[in-house]
Amino acid sequence: MLDVRRLRLLRELAIRGTLAEVAAALNQSPSSVSQQLAQLEKEVGVALLRKSGRRVQLTPQAEILVEHTTAVLERLELAESDLAASLESATGVVRIAVFQSAALALMPGALTLLAHEHPQLRVEMTQREPETALYETWARDFDLVIAEQYPGHAAPRHPELDKVELTTDGLRLAVPPAEFGGSGASGADVALAGMAGAAWVMEPRGAASRHWAEQTCRRAGFEPDVRFETADLQAQIRLIESGNAVGLMPDLVWTGRGTTAQLITLDGAPQRTIFTSVRRASARRPAILACRDALARTASKQPAEQMAARNSGGAQR
Repeated sequence: MLDVRRLRLLRELAIRGTLAEVAAALNQSPSSVSQQLAQLEKEVGVALLRKSGRRVQLTPQAEILVEHTTAVLERLELAESDLAASLESATGVVRIAVFQSAALALMPGALTLLAHEHPQLRVEMTQREPETALYETWARDFDLVIAEQYPGHAAPRHPELDKVELTTDGLRLAVPPAEFGGSGASGADVALAGMAGAAWVMEPRGAASRHWAEQTCRRAGFEPDVRFETADLQAQIRLIESGNAVGLMPDLVWTGRGTTAQLITLDGAPQRTIFTSVRRASARRPAILACRDALARTASKQPAEQMAARNSGGAQR
């Protein structure tokens, strides 16, 4: 009988690439990981690893074992989920990966609901960029991920993960308070095209929001002058409100706060989709169901709060 724990180490190596990264992910020492994989080789009677410079590569026989290990782990997780579902109570730990604006707008309300309704449930939250978080949830670093998808930019797909839409929010042009004062400009295209000479703030390259923002500007006929790069949306807001930049911002960032910036609706009123993903084998766990329910209930309140926040701040067009 093969040892499932050692098989998991082999799968982790296939996912993460190095013994050091496997050790770090599982809180073990690299020497312990190496010893256990050597023991697995003895158990199966064939070579599973071969050296390639300072790294190791999986042999074809190891790849076969990894494929079967994935199925075994999925089946074991499904068994745990079915067992938990039979108890009808949300307990244990749920590890959630979430991007910044969702962490600010959705998680506080959801955590309050969970603490009141499921006091035995422990929720651990980590901020991650959506594309990284989806991969890490597939790799079993997290149990649930809150991710985003911008228009025309599909989020990565992982076969073991499901996808449940949580909410949508508008994407608008945010400009400093006096930017259009008395200009008489009208129409979204005119407003966006008028920003050709402005200093822009955007997320770093590689982010879905950056790709979408650049494409939106190019469709309006100009290449944006991106002088400021930051993944911190609160920093982006401060740059815009202080008159140093313009940017394309999602409505979710205005939840619970007003703004002095002017928010201008773009042509076609584009929206991004916010969704949750979990491994399908764990989707029926009461703890997962409770988290998704709390997030959905919190998200349903957002449109009214966003509108109130926008109306309390700068003008809209």
